[in-house]
Amino acid sequence: MSTLIAKEYKRFEDIKHTKEDGTEYWSARELGPALEYTKWENFHKVIRRAMIACENSGRSVDECFPEVRKTSNMPKGGTKPLVDYELSRYACYLIVQNGDPRKEVIALGQTYFAIQTYRQEVADHFNQLDEDNRRLVIRGDIKQWNQMLAETAYNAGVITNEEFAIFQNAGYMGLYGGLDVDDIHKKKNLEVGQKILDYMGSTELIANLFRISQTEEKLRKDEVDNAKTATTVHYSVGKEVRTAIEKIGGTMPENLPTPVKSIQQIEKEQMERLKAKAKSGKLMLDE
Repeated sequence: MSTLIAKEYKRFEDIKHTKEDGTEYWSARELGPALEYTKWENFHKVIRRAMIACENSGRSVDECFPEVRKTSNMPKGGTKPLVDYELSRYACYLIVQNGDPRKEVIALGQTYFAIQTYRQEVADHFNQLDEDNRRLVIRGDIKQWNQMLAETAYNAGVITNEEFAIFQNAGYMGLYGGLDVDDIHKKKNLEVGQKILDYMGSTELIANLFRISQTEEKLRKDEVDNAKTATTVHYSVGKEVRTAIEKIGGTMPENLPTPVKSIQQIEKEQMERLKAKAKSGKLMLDE
Protein backbone atom coordinates (compact mmCIF):
# COMPACT_ATOMS: atom_id res chain seq x y z
CA MET A 1 0.00 0.00 0.00
CA SER A 2 1.44 3.34 -1.02
CA THR A 3 2.05 6.12 1.50
CA LEU A 4 -0.60 8.25 -0.20
CA ILE A 5 -3.26 5.55 0.00
CA ALA A 6 -2.35 4.75 3.61
CA LYS A 7 -2.66 8.44 4.47
CA GLU A 8 -6.08 8.63 2.81
CA TYR A 9 -7.29 5.49 4.59
CA LYS A 10 -6.29 7.16 7.86
CA ARG A 11 -9.34 9.43 7.62
CA PHE A 12 -11.52 6.35 8.26
CA GLU A 13 -9.23 4.87 10.90
CA ASP A 14 -9.12 8.13 12.87
CA ILE A 15 -12.90 8.25 13.34
CA LYS A 16 -13.29 4.58 14.26
CA HIS A 17 -14.57 3.96 17.78
CA THR A 18 -14.14 0.85 19.91
CA LYS A 19 -16.52 -0.18 22.69
CA GLU A 20 -15.43 -1.88 25.92
CA ASP A 21 -16.30 -5.29 24.46
CA GLY A 22 -14.02 -4.62 21.48
CA THR A 23 -16.84 -3.90 19.02
CA GLU A 24 -15.92 -1.30 16.41
CA TYR A 25 -18.27 1.33 15.04
CA TRP A 26 -18.29 4.63 13.14
CA SER A 27 -20.47 7.62 14.02
CA ALA A 28 -22.64 8.64 11.07
CA ARG A 29 -22.19 12.27 12.07
CA GLU A 30 -18.42 11.85 11.66
CA LEU A 31 -18.48 9.58 8.62
CA GLY A 32 -20.54 12.06 6.59
CA PRO A 33 -17.92 14.84 6.63
CA ALA A 34 -15.16 12.24 6.06
CA LEU A 35 -17.00 11.30 2.86
CA GLU A 36 -17.28 15.00 2.00
CA TYR A 37 -21.01 15.35 2.64
CA THR A 38 -21.54 18.85 3.99
CA LYS A 39 -25.29 18.52 4.62
CA TRP A 40 -26.66 15.88 6.99
CA GLU A 41 -29.90 15.70 5.00
CA ASN A 42 -28.04 14.53 1.89
CA PHE A 43 -25.97 12.01 3.81
CA HIS A 44 -29.07 10.74 5.65
CA LYS A 45 -30.58 9.81 2.27
CA VAL A 46 -27.52 7.67 1.56
CA ILE A 47 -27.88 6.01 4.98
CA ARG A 48 -31.52 5.17 4.23
CA ARG A 49 -30.58 3.57 0.91
CA ALA A 50 -27.90 1.57 2.71
CA MET A 51 -30.51 0.43 5.27
CA ILE A 52 -32.68 -0.92 2.47
CA ALA A 53 -29.67 -2.78 1.01
CA CYS A 54 -28.94 -4.17 4.49
CA GLU A 55 -32.50 -5.45 4.86
CA ASN A 56 -32.40 -6.99 1.40
CA SER A 57 -29.18 -8.81 2.30
CA GLY A 58 -30.93 -10.50 5.21
CA ARG A 59 -29.02 -8.71 7.95
CA SER A 60 -30.55 -6.83 10.87
CA VAL A 61 -30.83 -3.08 10.26
CA ASP A 62 -31.12 -2.47 14.01
CA GLU A 63 -27.84 -4.28 14.64
CA CYS A 64 -25.91 -2.66 11.77
CA PHE A 65 -27.44 0.84 12.10
CA PRO A 66 -28.32 1.30 15.79
CA GLU A 67 -29.82 4.76 16.29
CA VAL A 68 -28.55 6.97 19.10
CA ARG A 69 -29.77 10.33 20.34
CA LYS A 70 -27.36 13.20 20.93
CA THR A 71 -27.59 16.91 21.66
CA SER A 72 -25.90 19.83 19.90
CA ASN A 73 -25.17 23.26 21.35
CA MET A 74 -27.01 26.12 19.69
CA PRO A 75 -25.08 29.30 18.67
CA LYS A 76 -27.30 31.49 20.86
CA GLY A 77 -27.39 29.07 23.78
CA GLY A 78 -29.39 25.97 24.56
CA THR A 79 -29.27 22.60 22.85
CA LYS A 80 -31.14 20.71 20.17
CA PRO A 81 -31.58 16.92 19.77
CA LEU A 82 -29.67 15.11 17.01
CA VAL A 83 -30.11 11.70 15.47
CA ASP A 84 -26.93 9.67 14.97
CA TYR A 85 -26.09 6.07 14.11
CA GLU A 86 -23.34 3.84 15.48
CA LEU A 87 -22.50 2.20 12.18
CA SER A 88 -21.01 -1.26 11.93
CA ARG A 89 -18.25 -1.93 9.43
CA TYR A 90 -20.81 -3.60 7.16
CA ALA A 91 -23.13 -0.60 7.46
CA CYS A 92 -20.27 1.69 6.38
CA TYR A 93 -19.56 -0.61 3.46
CA LEU A 94 -23.19 -0.36 2.32
CA ILE A 95 -23.15 3.42 2.75
CA VAL A 96 -20.13 3.93 0.50
CA GLN A 97 -21.64 1.50 -2.00
CA ASN A 98 -24.71 3.77 -2.14
CA GLY A 99 -22.78 7.05 -2.06
CA ASP A 100 -22.15 9.55 -4.84
CA PRO A 101 -19.88 7.68 -7.30
CA ARG A 102 -18.56 11.00 -8.64
CA LYS A 103 -16.73 11.61 -5.37
CA GLU A 104 -13.17 10.26 -5.36
CA VAL A 105 -13.38 9.73 -1.60
CA ILE A 106 -16.37 7.42 -2.11
CA ALA A 107 -14.24 5.10 -4.26
CA LEU A 108 -11.57 5.23 -1.57
CA GLY A 109 -14.16 4.38 1.09
CA GLN A 110 -15.48 1.49 -0.98
CA THR A 111 -12.01 -0.04 -1.13
CA TYR A 112 -11.27 0.59 2.55
CA PHE A 113 -14.51 -0.84 3.94
CA ALA A 114 -14.52 -3.74 1.45
CA ILE A 115 -11.07 -4.78 2.69
CA GLN A 116 -12.05 -4.31 6.33
CA THR A 117 -15.30 -6.26 5.89
CA TYR A 118 -13.48 -9.11 4.17
CA ARG A 119 -10.85 -9.22 6.90
CA GLN A 120 -13.54 -9.37 9.58
CA GLU A 121 -15.36 -12.18 7.76
CA VAL A 122 -12.13 -14.14 7.51
CA ALA A 123 -11.41 -13.51 11.21
CA ASP A 124 -14.93 -14.55 12.22
CA HIS A 125 -14.65 -17.72 10.16
CA PHE A 126 -11.23 -18.49 11.64
CA ASN A 127 -12.56 -18.07 15.18
CA GLN A 128 -15.24 -20.67 14.46
CA LEU A 129 -12.69 -23.30 13.46
CA ASP A 130 -11.52 -26.02 15.83
CA GLU A 131 -7.86 -26.23 16.84
CA ASP A 132 -6.89 -28.74 14.16
CA ASN A 133 -8.31 -26.61 11.35
CA ARG A 134 -6.75 -23.46 12.77
CA ARG A 135 -3.38 -25.19 12.67
CA LEU A 136 -3.93 -26.19 9.04
CA VAL A 137 -4.84 -22.65 8.00
CA ILE A 138 -1.88 -20.98 9.73
CA ARG A 139 0.59 -23.67 8.65
CA GLY A 140 -0.48 -23.07 5.04
CA ASP A 141 0.12 -19.34 5.46
CA ILE A 142 3.54 -20.00 6.98
CA LYS A 143 4.59 -22.15 4.02
CA GLN A 144 3.83 -19.28 1.65
CA TRP A 145 5.51 -16.66 3.85
CA ASN A 146 8.58 -18.86 4.33
CA GLN A 147 8.98 -19.06 0.56
CA MET A 148 8.74 -15.28 0.33
CA LEU A 149 11.19 -14.86 3.21
CA ALA A 150 13.68 -17.23 1.60
CA GLU A 151 13.57 -15.24 -1.65
CA THR A 152 13.82 -11.89 0.11
CA ALA A 153 16.69 -13.14 2.30
CA TYR A 154 18.51 -14.35 -0.82
CA ASN A 155 18.11 -10.92 -2.41
CA ALA A 156 19.41 -9.42 0.83
CA GLY A 157 22.63 -11.42 0.63
CA VAL A 158 21.82 -14.71 2.39
CA ILE A 159 23.22 -16.93 -0.38
CA THR A 160 24.85 -20.13 0.86
CA ASN A 161 23.16 -22.98 2.74
CA GLU A 162 25.31 -22.19 5.78
CA GLU A 163 24.29 -18.54 5.74
CA PHE A 164 20.63 -19.47 5.44
CA ALA A 165 20.86 -21.95 8.34
CA ILE A 166 22.41 -19.24 10.54
CA PHE A 167 19.75 -16.78 9.35
CA GLN A 168 16.90 -19.19 10.21
CA ASN A 169 18.35 -20.05 13.61
CA ALA A 170 18.62 -16.35 14.46
CA GLY A 171 14.87 -15.83 14.07
CA TYR A 172 14.06 -18.79 16.31
CA MET A 173 16.64 -17.73 18.89
CA GLY A 174 15.11 -14.27 19.12
CA LEU A 175 11.59 -15.65 19.55
CA TYR A 176 12.47 -18.64 21.75
CA GLY A 177 14.80 -16.90 24.20
CA GLY A 178 18.06 -18.28 22.78
CA LEU A 179 16.86 -21.73 21.65
CA ASP A 180 17.81 -22.63 18.08
CA VAL A 181 16.13 -25.11 15.71
CA ASP A 182 17.89 -28.15 17.21
CA ASP A 183 17.05 -27.07 20.76
CA ILE A 184 13.36 -26.64 19.92
CA HIS A 185 13.39 -29.97 18.07
CA LYS A 186 14.75 -31.72 21.17
CA LYS A 187 12.37 -29.89 23.52
CA LYS A 188 9.42 -31.16 21.48
CA ASN A 189 10.89 -34.70 21.55
CA LEU A 190 10.69 -34.94 17.78
CA GLU A 191 12.31 -37.61 15.65
CA VAL A 192 14.75 -36.99 12.82
CA GLY A 193 12.92 -35.63 9.80
CA GLN A 194 9.98 -34.23 11.74
CA LYS A 195 9.57 -30.47 11.26
CA ILE A 196 9.00 -28.33 14.35
CA LEU A 197 6.41 -26.19 12.52
CA ASP A 198 4.31 -29.31 11.96
CA TYR A 199 4.19 -29.89 15.72
CA MET A 200 3.04 -26.46 16.88
CA GLY A 201 -0.38 -25.46 18.16
CA SER A 202 -2.21 -22.50 16.60
CA THR A 203 -0.93 -19.99 19.18
CA GLU A 204 2.70 -20.96 18.60
CA LEU A 205 2.19 -20.98 14.84
CA ILE A 206 0.71 -17.46 14.91
CA ALA A 207 3.77 -16.17 16.80
CA ASN A 208 6.04 -17.67 14.15
CA LEU A 209 3.89 -16.39 11.30
CA PHE A 210 4.26 -12.88 12.70
CA ARG A 211 8.04 -13.35 13.05
CA ILE A 212 8.38 -14.55 9.47
CA SER A 213 6.09 -11.98 7.80
CA GLN A 214 7.54 -9.01 9.71
CA THR A 215 11.12 -10.08 8.97
CA GLU A 216 10.34 -10.38 5.26
CA GLU A 217 8.79 -6.92 5.23
CA LYS A 218 11.66 -5.31 7.17
CA LEU A 219 14.34 -6.83 4.93
CA ARG A 220 12.61 -5.33 1.90
CA LYS A 221 11.76 -1.98 3.48
CA ASP A 222 15.27 -1.44 4.87
CA GLU A 223 16.86 -2.71 1.63
CA VAL A 224 19.24 -4.99 3.52
CA ASP A 225 22.13 -6.08 1.32
CA ASN A 226 24.29 -8.48 3.35
CA ALA A 227 23.84 -11.75 5.25
CA LYS A 228 25.11 -10.44 8.58
CA THR A 229 22.59 -7.59 8.74
CA ALA A 230 19.78 -9.85 7.52
CA THR A 231 20.55 -12.32 10.30
CA THR A 232 20.55 -9.51 12.88
CA VAL A 233 17.19 -8.30 11.58
CA HIS A 234 15.68 -11.79 11.88
CA TYR A 235 16.90 -12.13 15.45
CA SER A 236 15.65 -8.65 16.39
CA VAL A 237 12.19 -9.24 14.95
CA GLY A 238 11.93 -12.57 16.74
CA LYS A 239 12.92 -10.90 20.00
CA GLU A 240 10.38 -8.10 19.47
CA VAL A 241 7.62 -10.68 19.01
CA ARG A 242 8.76 -12.40 22.22
CA THR A 243 8.70 -9.07 24.08
CA ALA A 244 5.16 -8.39 22.82
CA ILE A 245 4.00 -11.79 24.11
CA GLU A 246 5.64 -11.06 27.44
CA LYS A 247 3.99 -7.64 27.73
CA ILE A 248 0.49 -9.03 27.30
CA GLY A 249 1.17 -11.83 29.77
CA GLY A 250 1.17 -14.61 27.18
CA THR A 251 2.92 -17.97 27.42
CA MET A 252 6.40 -18.07 25.93
CA PRO A 253 6.43 -20.21 22.75
CA GLU A 254 8.89 -22.75 24.17
CA ASN A 255 6.47 -23.40 27.05
CA LEU A 256 3.41 -24.02 24.88
CA PRO A 257 2.26 -27.67 24.65
CA THR A 258 3.30 -29.76 21.67
CA PRO A 259 0.27 -31.25 19.85
CA VAL A 260 0.10 -35.03 19.63
CA LYS A 261 -0.96 -34.96 15.98
CA SER A 262 1.26 -33.56 13.28
CA ILE A 263 -0.06 -31.37 10.47
CA GLN A 264 0.36 -34.35 8.11
CA GLN A 265 -1.82 -36.56 10.35
CA ILE A 266 -4.59 -33.96 10.42
CA GLU A 267 -4.44 -33.57 6.64
CA LYS A 268 -4.60 -37.36 6.18
CA GLU A 269 -7.62 -37.68 8.49
CA GLN A 270 -9.44 -34.89 6.68
CA MET A 271 -8.73 -36.41 3.29
CA GLU A 272 -10.06 -39.79 4.45
CA ARG A 273 -13.27 -38.13 5.69
CA LEU A 274 -13.68 -36.32 2.37
CA LYS A 275 -13.18 -39.56 0.42
CA ALA A 276 -15.71 -41.36 2.62
CA LYS A 277 -18.30 -38.62 2.03
CA ALA A 278 -17.59 -38.65 -1.71
CA LYS A 279 -18.15 -42.42 -1.88
CA SER A 280 -21.40 -42.15 0.03
CA GLY A 281 -22.62 -39.48 -2.41
CA LYS A 282 -22.87 -36.84 0.31
CA LEU A 283 -20.11 -34.73 -1.18
CA MET A 284 -19.44 -33.56 -4.71
CA LEU A 285 -15.79 -32.77 -5.21
CA ASP A 286 -14.82 -30.19 -7.81
CA GLU A 287 -13.06 -32.13 -10.56
